[in-house]
Amino acid sequence: MQSAEAERIEAAAARAQTALLDHRVAGGWWAGQLSTSALSTATAVMALLQAVQAAETNSAERAAGDQPGRPTAQRWRVLADNGLRWLSQHQNPDGGFGDTVLSVSNISTTMLVHAVFHFAAGLGCSDPAGRYPQVCAAAADYVQRSGGVPALLQRYGRDRTFSVPILTHCALAGIVDWRDVIPLPFELACVPQKFYAALRLPVVSYALPALIAIGQVIFRKQGHWNPLLRWLRNASIRRSLQVLQSIQPVNGGFLEATPLTSFVCMSLIGCGLLRHPVVEKCLQFIEASVRPDGSWPIDTNLTTWVTTLSVNALQGADDQQWRQQLPADSVRDWLLRQQYRVVHPYTGAAPGGWSWTDLPGGVPDADDTPGAMLAVLNLRGAGESYSESERASLLQAGTWLLNLQNRDGGWPTFCRGWGALPFDRSSCDLTAHVLRAWQLWDQRLGFPDPKFRKSMQRGVRYLLRQQRGDGTWLPLWFGNQFQRDDENPLYGTTRVLRAFVSLNLMGSVAAERAVRWLVENQNLDGGWSAERGIASTVEETGLALEVLSEVAELGVGASELARSAADRAALWLAMRVEAGTVEQPSPIGFYFAKLWYFEALYPLIFAVSGLNRWTSVRKRTKIARMGPD
Repeated sequence: MQSAEAERIEAAAARAQTALLDHRVAGGWWAGQLSTSALSTATAVMALLQAVQAAETNSAERAAGDQPGRPTAQRWRVLADNGLRWLSQHQNPDGGFGDTVLSVSNISTTMLVHAVFHFAAGLGCSDPAGRYPQVCAAAADYVQRSGGVPALLQRYGRDRTFSVPILTHCALAGIVDWRDVIPLPFELACVPQKFYAALRLPVVSYALPALIAIGQVIFRKQGHWNPLLRWLRNASIRRSLQVLQSIQPVNGGFLEATPLTSFVCMSLIGCGLLRHPVVEKCLQFIEASVRPDGSWPIDTNLTTWVTTLSVNALQGADDQQWRQQLPADSVRDWLLRQQYRVVHPYTGAAPGGWSWTDLPGGVPDADDTPGAMLAVLNLRGAGESYSESERASLLQAGTWLLNLQNRDGGWPTFCRGWGALPFDRSSCDLTAHVLRAWQLWDQRLGFPDPKFRKSMQRGVRYLLRQQRGDGTWLPLWFGNQFQRDDENPLYGTTRVLRAFVSLNLMGSVAAERAVRWLVENQNLDGGWSAERGIASTVEETGLALEVLSEVAELGVGASELARSAADRAALWLAMRVEAGTVEQPSPIGFYFAKLWYFEALYPLIFAVSGLNRWTSVRKRTKIARMGPD
């Protein structure tokens, strides 16, 4: 590479790093901003309209709504009207709706939006532009063309986590027959939590609130032909509601997620429970979560996650002044305060993990916890000592992850051994993240027990078994809407390779195959997407650049190929920085089951990760070539 091009890239790296630091909030950490969502907006509006209908059709509720301190049906109606207006302005040309404003249409979100417009028409909601009938008709046509209910069920397979809530939403709106809604065994929530893994629930571990609330409204509408099961479910209503109330966060938002909270809310209202404490707190959360334009985001924030990502991206720079710019001490103290110190009421998780957010609806998981461990370690320079509180925090987190490992050697998201559904089964990206965090922990402080090393060996064996024939690994949490099956082998492969770099496994056949796949799937413009031929994104290019820069420095396997590909990618990202487009996001994130989102900070974070790694490797390589004085 010419020196002029290298200087151009280094300047872009410095500029991107400054931009990332400028995005911090007053305390020194990062908050980010999640994408607004048609799916979230549709579910929130449906919950509000269900509340409006329940309040306006009951004289006692109308009187209660006028009492001081209680939200009135009129306020709910105004919020719903604003949400409907936003939805009407964000329909795709094909008549469908995508999860975000950058997403292609899909049957799930379009069914939800169609249902809410159909229901709103019956309540006489305000339609200032006179467009709602056309929006509703176009959405209905898209659903019909896409295959309707059978297509929805096929999309999610045997995982009922999202298909049943969507069908319940549509049944409450009157566009799906209740007989087509698959019942959920809400009575199982009455079983002690320690037995959940053995029950093989039809929903993933984080969806327990949906199991309870949606299961109850389906039972209320359908009943059951078996008198014994009918008796059991009737007997379980009160107890399961108590379980639901006990796991609801203080701010009302289950998982800080508007869709899950709204599904719970509308279902309980459908059971005639408008004034139940769970419903009232759900409505308060929905009201508090609306954005000024009338829409709702998919989740409140990913503050802890984007903070750890940012810290770990900055760590790739040779210039360590960023620790003073944060300042590192306040960010470290804040991050340590986010660690869970008590048993989590939702999943029963032991103390020691981190979630994605600093808000009460979060749940500790196996992606945010290793990310936080890396950040705690990286907030100290390699020669600095760690305080007792930091050491204790890292040990508790490491132990928490150790106890979460599945029998197959991989790591699930939330709970060990719950089953084979997404987020409960082991995944490659989470397993690689844990291994990388543990390797740095061992390098800096030393493992406190040999069992951690044995656990790492099991994790590596799991990853080797999961490599696909083309050399790639698939992730859980990220996808690409333009790739077949929505998969993102680029994300999964780069995450595993970063772990292999840390573990000195880059000389393996598996690693060389993966590097060759990355190089061969680089686009002609120098960037990457999920695979060659799909438009390059900043996020995916930054991820590939980061790991290929490390591979190039090692001088093993396909290092020369990696160096050439990394140079082209660095220049591609530098051009994005220069053009002012480096912060344009792409919907590559998954949330729940095939529910897309994007985060405003992702492109900048991943660009900084890649550019910092490229510049630091180049500087070290130049020094090594010059040799000692």
